[in-house]
Amino acid sequence: MDQFEVATQRAKRRQANQLVARSARYDRNSDRIIVELDTGTQFAFPPHRAQGLESAKASDLDTIEISPSGFGLHFPKLDADLWLPTLLQGIFGSKDWTAAQLGARGGRVKSKAKTRAARANGKLGGRPRTTKSQRKVAALRRAKRRASRRKVATLRRAKTRA
Repeated sequence: MDQFEVATQRAKRRQANQLVARSARYDRNSDRIIVELDTGTQFAFPPHRAQGLESAKASDLDTIEISPSGFGLHFPKLDADLWLPTLLQGIFGSKDWTAAQLGARGGRVKSKAKTRAARANGKLGGRPRTTKSQRKVAALRRAKRRASRRKVATLRRAKTRA
């Protein structure tokens, strides 16, 4: 059995066990992307919550294509793709993108405790300067990480060649 047949069988098993998109559209009134599943149920989410659609205009969301497997949603005007199984799990982007979104949200939080801490730190002269020895230690750590990454990459290349 060749790779294509194996992949085709795997896709058929996945389609039999998971929900699949039958249609998708953007509803301007509710500002939601609505995906109708093969079970007849609908799943809706706001586009600004999904990676690649954060700053999309309504006209960019008019055309939504569904992949042949029924697992992918493609937005041709934005060249953005979303994976339905992860959307149904509440995951709207990659780990890095999600972390950046959460970090940005956390950085905007204002509280009395945060304000007090910032004022107290300012009275002490602000953030302490790093010393020369601290900069050297940080540079050494970065160099070690780079060397380690190079070593891992070399080992992976050697494995793929073998």
